[in-house]
Amino acid sequence: MTVSVFRDLHHGRAAGDPLVLPGPWDAASARVFADAGFPALATPSAGVAASLGYEDGALPAAEMFAAVARIVRAVPVPVSADLEAGYGLPPKELVERLLDTGAVGCNLEDSADGVLTDPQRQADRLAEVRAVAGDQLFVNARVDTYVRGVPDGTDPETETITRGRLYAAAGADCVYPIAAPPESLPRLAAAIPAPLNVFALPDGPTPRRLGELGATRITFGPGLQRQAMAAVRKIADRLHAL
Repeated sequence: MTVSVFRDLHHGRAAGDPLVLPGPWDAASARVFADAGFPALATPSAGVAASLGYEDGALPAAEMFAAVARIVRAVPVPVSADLEAGYGLPPKELVERLLDTGAVGCNLEDSADGVLTDPQRQADRLAEVRAVAGDQLFVNARVDTYVRGVPDGTDPETETITRGRLYAAAGADCVYPIAAPPESLPRLAAAIPAPLNVFALPDGPTPRRLGELGATRITFGPGLQRQAMAAVRKIADRLHAL
């Protein structure tokens, strides 16, 4: 599946019909989601790390790229990969290593070590990634204002819009204001000139409702992997009780 197919999935969608992208953490889970009929998938960095025995943010780049390659090989649908903040790799190397996995897209977040990156610096990095990748990658620019916090006196929604606009102008195909409150989504969607990726929570609005509020696509972070592990824990507890 080509990046053009994946990119097309983000456009022309009706309100209330967002692109739902489950997050596989290994080849087996990817096959389950693809067999269920989802047209594309988006790996979660935390879920992949957990599946390989690492804490979130501690998975070495080489292991992440290898895991993404295994997932891509396992399914006949496009796969986008969460690459955290890019592992400190120069844009050219980052793009080349990702393309080698067969993935068609990536998430790149604008914080490191729990601190927001300067927005212009992040926009410049995204522009370099776009220049290297051309049209070969779908770039989802994550905005971490709601998970890392903003300086005192700064409005999170205003800062999110500022960053989202910068990143879209730098060439991002999609903007991902992770953990943005649902009530902010209509304003974010209206102000940011790019499709909006929204993080769905188990106890939050449904994907359909998030789409009505302005989401173009829905992802789940490590949520699905954690639900699967909770199910495995219940199985383990039953076995232990026999």
